[in-house]
Amino acid sequence: MRKSFKAGILFAAALGLAVGFAGESFAGPQMTFGPDDEGALQIDYKGQFQLVGRDAGSGPAKENSTMSMNFRRNRLALMGKYGDMFGLYVQTEFTEDQNINPLNVQDTNSGSNFELIDANFRIKLDERLQFNIGKFKYGFNRETLEACEAPLTLDRSLFLRAPSVATRDKGVGVWGNIAGGMFQYRADVTEGRKATTADATQPASSFRYGVRGHVSLLDPEKDYGYKGTYLGKKKVLTVGGAYQVEPKIAYADIVDKSGAEDYKGWTADLFFEYPIEKVGTVTVSGAYEDIDLGDLYKGANPDPSLLGLAGQKNGYYAKAGYLLPSTPLQFFGRYEKWRFASLNNDSNGAASGNVFDQKVSWYGAGANYYIKNVLNPNNDQALKLTFEWSKAAFDKQNATSKDFNTFTTQLQVVF
Repeated sequence: MRKSFKAGILFAAALGLAVGFAGESFAGPQMTFGPDDEGALQIDYKGQFQLVGRDAGSGPAKENSTMSMNFRRNRLALMGKYGDMFGLYVQTEFTEDQNINPLNVQDTNSGSNFELIDANFRIKLDERLQFNIGKFKYGFNRETLEACEAPLTLDRSLFLRAPSVATRDKGVGVWGNIAGGMFQYRADVTEGRKATTADATQPASSFRYGVRGHVSLLDPEKDYGYKGTYLGKKKVLTVGGAYQVEPKIAYADIVDKSGAEDYKGWTADLFFEYPIEKVGTVTVSGAYEDIDLGDLYKGANPDPSLLGLAGQKNGYYAKAGYLLPSTPLQFFGRYEKWRFASLNNDSNGAASGNVFDQKVSWYGAGANYYIKNVLNPNNDQALKLTFEWSKAAFDKQNATSKDFNTFTTQLQVVF
């Protein structure tokens, strides 16, 4: 590893620590309205600034180290409610120059993007019957549903995405808690793959249907979203699972318009966190996911949008953490193992980069330092410093599938 790469990592860590001890600020502004102040609106800012170094990706052969400073997330959120029944959540995100991707570094600059990532109405008729309408996190895998600002490790899995969508989809969802929160159910109908007919590359335009449920055997997890760690404030043992289906999502041969395949996916997950007095808090979490696209990758001309990371795959992650009893320092580790039906790590998408039945192992370790009662006394994760080392290892290696290490220092700020 080059000296410049090591120096960059040390600089990242030092700068992160220096910024971590910034002065006091305040939480996001709030306003109330209506009779008896039944209505309320609050604006929050959520930012995660990263210094990233990877020991590959640049240079003529893409074998030289790559350094970057950028925002992982840069968001403004508007939260509203009126009484106990109606709620609103709108969130925007601005990103730019995000050129270091999960498995490659882009050849050209990605540019900037501004989008509305959440926009949903929330209706709560009862604890047992609640609705989300609009654009929201679909109820499939647990880790996607964990708050972006409250993960255990630096971030969620890089490989969990369902086909044709990111972490959100547009639709209608119903969910609720039963037996005091011991049981939670979810069911949603969403758009799934976007409806397009210009090139007739889709067999049909169908909705995506999903169900999810969990059982909390200790303290309940009643919210729609989860957390990757509760920092020892709850004793949690939750077991969950989900299933999704979308009929005729793609062709195995887009030239002959043949081999229309369905999407079917399922997942099972477990989360455990337990604080032990004078010892600390232990966190353990894991999940398995299977994405089935009917082996469309074997077709003569498979739909390219449903190959690679967004294509047919199965795998799992396991992670663990330990929070010290009297110091806001939390150590964590993570391991993932995935099998991709067809994977291409070439940022240009060249056919020569395709590898069938590719297996990827991902390792990570690091620490979170929580700077409490600075930005928001009610949110222990409002100001947080994280450092993580990770390694991606490929079972079948070629010019675009080579093992690499990534070092990241991140400062999180929530106003």
